Amino acid sequence: MKKVWYKQLHWQIIIGLVLGLIWGLVASVTGLSSFTVDYIQPIGTIFINLLKLIAVPLILASLIVGVTSLNDIAKLSRMGGKTIGIYLVTTMLAITIGLTVVNVIQPGNFLPVETQEQLMSGYQDNIEGADQSAQEVLDRTPMSFFVDIVPENFFAAASDNGNMLQVVFVALLLGIGLMQIPTEKSKSLVNFFDSLNEVIIKIVDLIMKVAPYGVFALMAGVIVDLAGDDIGQALDLLGALFWYTFTVILGLFLHLMIVYSGLFKIFSKMKLRDFFKAIRPAMLLGFSTSSSAATLPVTMERVEKNVGVDEEVASFVLPIGATINMDGTSLYQAVAAVFIAQALGMDLGIAQQITIVLTATLASIGSAGVPGAGIIMLVIVLQAIQVPVEGIALILGVDRILDMCRTAVNITGDAAVSVAIAHTEGLLGEMHLDDE
Repeated sequence: MKKVWYKQLHWQIIIGLVLGLIWGLVASVTGLSSFTVDYIQPIGTIFINLLKLIAVPLILASLIVGVTSLNDIAKLSRMGGKTIGIYLVTTMLAITIGLTVVNVIQPGNFLPVETQEQLMSGYQDNIEGADQSAQEVLDRTPMSFFVDIVPENFFAAASDNGNMLQVVFVALLLGIGLMQIPTEKSKSLVNFFDSLNEVIIKIVDLIMKVAPYGVFALMAGVIVDLAGDDIGQALDLLGALFWYTFTVILGLFLHLMIVYSGLFKIFSKMKLRDFFKAIRPAMLLGFSTSSSAATLPVTMERVEKNVGVDEEVASFVLPIGATINMDGTSLYQAVAAVFIAQALGMDLGIAQQITIVLTATLASIGSAGVPGAGIIMLVIVLQAIQVPVEGIALILGVDRILDMCRTAVNITGDAAVSVAIAHTEGLLGEMHLDDE
């Protein structure tokens, strides 16, 4: 029996988002910003921490169970090659769409000179920190990414959600090891991880009961951080950067509609509309948290239970995607780089825009585990096309809002690729859209 609409999870999250937005605006006008930061925003932080708390054990348990159920190392390597290959293709398509949209709209030509100067002076400190972090990424050798995947201490890796690929590596190693020993010796350990996985899924269900409250607190905090005690300041900034924000969001929407729809037409018969219905709580949660890692437990649950992707595929594809798949972020890099160049009166040629495609694709993998990866990736792209890094100040004011949008797209991309891989492996079951 279908539940009343307001009892469905996705509607509760939407209501939380809307109420959080209203509260943030009211708090800014009435001087309640400090109250919001001190007493409401921490509720959202607790909610994110709960999701991050179970991310590592969920990946470890589900991936080990998934690998051991394959009983075939050749199948595992085949799935891994397809996963990384599709992720790279969708990322390059996202960047291409971003470049196309920003060149057609040319949002940099709408930014007044006085607004440029105000933004440049106001965010100078933020730029210096991002520039330093980007230089650290650039100083890494080509093999550094692969070296970083292999931890020297698993417990240290498991203590940091930024080291998710290291946890994936250890889980794969344990799973392969369990496949190589007799079943009577591996069975008890596999059963342990299987039980652990089931327990974590139940914990996810419990955490999601408080999701609307957590989303409300997060959204209220975002608005207050943006506006402070002066809502006019936020509105003026958004007005000045309207065309840039519109361009990024339009590019993200086109990527959702074109690339993922094409992905389903090639690899499965699933309708894009049904897919969105199945994973919308994960999309909304990703939008409110701006974290693929924090949303990963919910994404895995929705993909397995609602989309119909087999556990052995979801537990392998999604953790990797949460770390290296940045479709939304890469599209944003392309739009932001060209926007900054336009605002500074610089014309980018075809060669420079091709450089953006290549650099943004590689940066999306190389800086995956770095905090604030979006801005750091952008610094790398700007340096590659010789655009002044200081121009990042022009977009930092609305970066938090766009971060929410591009994270939702990143999560959607992870889920879409898992559908494609499951179909090619014959592990895609039926969808369940009315279980809420």
